[in-house]
Amino acid sequence: MDFDSIRLILESLKDKMSTLKLAIKVDEKRKKLSELEEETLKEGFWNDNEYSSKILSQMKPLKSDVQKYEKVEKEYEDASTYLELAQEENDSEAFKEAKALANKLEIDLEKLEVNTLLCEEYDKNNAIITIHPGAGGTESQDWALMLYRMYTRWAQRQEFELEVLDYQDGEEAGVKSVSFLVKGENAYGYMKGEAGVHRLVRISPFDANSRRHTSFAALEVLPDISDEIVVDIKPEDIEMEVYRASGAGGQHVNKTSSAVRLRHIPSGIVVTCQTERSQMQNREYAMKMLKAKLYKLEKENHDKMMSNIKGETADNGWGSQIRSYVFCPYTLVKDHRTGYETGNVQAVMDGRIDEFIYEYLKDYVKNDIMK
Repeated sequence: MDFDSIRLILESLKDKMSTLKLAIKVDEKRKKLSELEEETLKEGFWNDNEYSSKILSQMKPLKSDVQKYEKVEKEYEDASTYLELAQEENDSEAFKEAKALANKLEIDLEKLEVNTLLCEEYDKNNAIITIHPGAGGTESQDWALMLYRMYTRWAQRQEFELEVLDYQDGEEAGVKSVSFLVKGENAYGYMKGEAGVHRLVRISPFDANSRRHTSFAALEVLPDISDEIVVDIKPEDIEMEVYRASGAGGQHVNKTSSAVRLRHIPSGIVVTCQTERSQMQNREYAMKMLKAKLYKLEKENHDKMMSNIKGETADNGWGSQIRSYVFCPYTLVKDHRTGYETGNVQAVMDGRIDEFIYEYLKDYVKNDIMK
């Protein structure tokens, strides 16, 4: 039993915890939370709905941040206790527990560190994801479906809720397009770095000659901002079409014209939603998607104008190739922005993409600071 190695790991993690405690401002948030909790105990507090709602909304993020830190603090204390017990009693089971807790603490601290990087305006919001297959028919449509499964499994691992907004089956396999909502704290912050083109290299299961194929699919990632900002959409600028739903969705599809397609005439943006049973619900979700797309368009135009003023050269943005997934002649998944890579392709396709997300966020913040 190598007690020293576990002790060194815990010492290094303790240093990281001290740094994070200052970065998260745990003591300040505890003090502020205590003040707000005292406010809730005052007579007549609950009689004023507007004021009580305001106080409770201030308490929620403070409590969340403090509890996240307290969780890793307890993990550190538990790991230290088991290590001490293992040394005193020469207990192999206690040693295994100390090692397992140290490993878990390392993972949870990494996650907490990433959470501190999610400080942009809409990072805490839900995320609206759309996957578009590239040219290549069945090959790219199957690749789009594989990516959809990968993100579905990732969302499940994060205990996020996933809600399908639009799903159009491919002609032979895969999907022509799929849009879905990932609901949970920091969903957009985690997912924003996944936007761009994803490239697959594999022996095609659809090629009788078993040749190697390269396929592409593009991810669009938008923050769900429908309740937070005002986007001026004039009713006369929207053209609405209803049609019968098709594809995944249960027995109700194709029976009524519940699917909705909205076209924003000035911008040419088109959104569709067909997964809900009622036309009204589908229109509501379609408007949510349209609002997010119009906000993104407005932000991109503003950023482009500022880049021109500064004399900067714009990159490919949403259309840039960000990651390659190679199934043969070797196995490799590589992010072209950060250089992070792994040979465990199957784990990645099973939704284990946290390291790619973390590396992107750390790199993103570092580059932002250097600007």
